[in-house]
Amino acid sequence: MKIGIGIDTGGTYTDAVIYDFETKRVLSSAKSLTTKRDLSKGIIGALDGLDPELRKQAEVVALSTTLATNACVENKGGRAKLIFIGVDDSTMERVGKSYGFTAKDGIFCCEGSGSFDGKILPHVDWDALMSDTAEWIKDAEGLGIVEMYAMNNGAVAERQAKELFESRYHIPIVCGSELFSGTNSLQRGTGTLLNARLVPVITEFIAAIKTAMDERGLNAPIVIVRSDGSLMSEEFSRTKPVETILCGPAASVLGGMKLSDRSESMIIDMGGTTTDISLVKHGEPVRAGDGVSVGDWKTFVKGVFIDTFGLGGDSAVRPTKNGFELDTRRVVPISLLAKQWPFVKDELRGLLADTKWHTRPVYEYYGLVRSIEGKAGYTEDEKAFCRALEEKPLMLREAAEAGGTDIYHLDKFERLESEGIVIRAGLTPTDFMHVAGDVDIYDTEAARLAAAFLMRSLGFNDEDEAQVQKFANSVYEAVKRKLYRNIVRVLLQDKYPKLRGEGIDRQLYSMIDSSWDEFRAAGDGYFNVLFRTNAALVGIGAPIHIFLPDVARALGTECVIPENAGVANAVGAVVGNINAEVRVEVRPNHTPGGIEGYFVCAPSETKMIWVRRDAVDAAIEMADALARQEAKKRGIIGEMTVRIRTEDKTGSAARGTVDLGTEVVATAIGGAVL
Repeated sequence: MKIGIGIDTGGTYTDAVIYDFETKRVLSSAKSLTTKRDLSKGIIGALDGLDPELRKQAEVVALSTTLATNACVENKGGRAKLIFIGVDDSTMERVGKSYGFTAKDGIFCCEGSGSFDGKILPHVDWDALMSDTAEWIKDAEGLGIVEMYAMNNGAVAERQAKELFESRYHIPIVCGSELFSGTNSLQRGTGTLLNARLVPVITEFIAAIKTAMDERGLNAPIVIVRSDGSLMSEEFSRTKPVETILCGPAASVLGGMKLSDRSESMIIDMGGTTTDISLVKHGEPVRAGDGVSVGDWKTFVKGVFIDTFGLGGDSAVRPTKNGFELDTRRVVPISLLAKQWPFVKDELRGLLADTKWHTRPVYEYYGLVRSIEGKAGYTEDEKAFCRALEEKPLMLREAAEAGGTDIYHLDKFERLESEGIVIRAGLTPTDFMHVAGDVDIYDTEAARLAAAFLMRSLGFNDEDEAQVQKFANSVYEAVKRKLYRNIVRVLLQDKYPKLRGEGIDRQLYSMIDSSWDEFRAAGDGYFNVLFRTNAALVGIGAPIHIFLPDVARALGTECVIPENAGVANAVGAVVGNINAEVRVEVRPNHTPGGIEGYFVCAPSETKMIWVRRDAVDAAIEMADALARQEAKKRGIIGEMTVRIRTEDKTGSAARGTVDLGTEVVATAIGGAVL
């Protein structure tokens, strides 16, 4: 292939590039606002900004998106259910939350698991299960099925359950064993439930891409970036969208590495909703060890190490008792809303004239993202609220009135926000960039009007320009502080892995904050706390150039904002390749009389072999075949390379070393796509 198109759809912008594989150069690039109601419009806008002659020559379209990442961080997504065989309600109550299980009504625990070693197979009362779940499953948009010991018994119960539910319900159904090979059933369950939640998200995204390609006459195969930076086919991504939970961040790592050419670096990607931090050592991205975690979700998804936290150009700036805070939830910048709906400025002027101040962000608006008319599972109040937003966005008080409540009880519509049905618009760092004069792409006057109300509510003089600029700088300072705090946290956890498991306590966070304060004060005190790194800070994403240079100076290192930094994710999408990794374990069958044979445990099959060498050879053969099979599903055609790695595992006991078996890992790699 010579020419490829990379497209990245983020929470705020959709970026596109035309990339020359031979010269390794970006030939054309463009940005367009992401259009939540109809993603295809934003994608078409980005495609239209590319060179039309070069666009026709594209032989592949590679995609990345932060939609799945944002859905995890903001706890959004489709309505999904999980059937958990062998785990009881008390276990979920006790430890489920630490893995990301928060909505109890989305999980159905079912008795009937077999034994850990797979010798006793699961026994489930299928008639009772189908009857007991009939009402519970009615509003599900996707279903996941996990059995506690599936990885040791060939997933017989999962496969039987899937067959039964597919025969009755026409929704996407995926088993945990089809996604992950890890033995921790709770972690498998988290990823499987998340996969079901993300099916509508990825389905909508792919449909939008296809619509945009059809309208612009593009007829090329589609591939999507996985969380480890490799690519997968469109068909594969439809059933396994959980593989995309760090799709956008993984693309940013690849793009940042390609554009910056730094062998030791931290890639800092600030988008509209989140900031992603990844590490590059010796020219290679650091990989996540036990599966990636996003927000509260702890999964077995293999990926590039990326730390994602809620901070972006569209983070909500809201009043508090002691000033203001940067909320982790994304809102539409008020300056953007006013550009799209000019009446907003008049209403903001009216608010300033009629209301002196308020403890609530009454300058915020609600807007409709998609209609719920005709859909089951929503209350009449929720439907009425959405109908009121169909014509135009409504300011907080008007929206509350339309919903039959007041501004203090709008949390009754929280579900609509969490499911992405409605979205708020309000003040953001992007708006304060307009106030400060650093950007002028939306409606600056609207940003200043909303900022004036917030300042007045916090006791500032909004008519004094010096105070206005000082307040804008204080928002900048809050963004830089949070950025610095998280970069130092990631560096500490990388150097001291114990901190990753235990977390960083308040005292250590206080020390990190103090070190930032000392840097900003430029003092040379009796005793200073300083954090330093030799890794270059590579900034990508539209707003990062405003915030990262000061943070790099505080850490005594170089700040790199490469050319095409604003479209780095789209570059990263198009420069990846396809690979597939499969793990097969050889486990000794320990008995009172010693080892009697070996279990060869593959994702969908377990068999007994009596001689260890024969068991390992069989595991290598199975892993090789399964990796090739998986790679073909993901989109490889033609030649591929398969790398085999084996690792013998032992443990210690009172009588000496214990044989724990052998792990065989096969990785198939190829670059051609279907």
